Amino acid sequence: MIIDVTVPKWGLTMKEVEIVKWLKKEGDMVEKDEPLVEVTTEKISNTINAPEKGKLVKILAKEGETAPVAAVVAQIETE
Repeated sequence: MIIDVTVPKWGLTMKEVEIVKWLKKEGDMVEKDEPLVEVTTEKISNTINAPEKGKLVKILAKEGETAPVAAVVAQIETE
C-alpha cells in the first residue's frame, strides 16, 4: 500500500513550506514518526515525519522548492 507524506498545517496562517533538506533518500527504509525532511516556514523550522513504517519510494518535492499545506511531498510503501 502506498501512503502519502503530506505537508502538515502547524499554524492558522501557514500556507506553505520550503523544502530545506531531505534526511532520507528514495529506497531507504523508514520507521513511523522518523524525520524525513527538514522544512521551514516564514515563522518556524521543523521536520515532516514518516506517517508509517515502510520504504520511501518517491520524493516529489526537491530541496529548495516550496510546497503548499496538504501537498504530497513523498510516498512510502508499507509492508
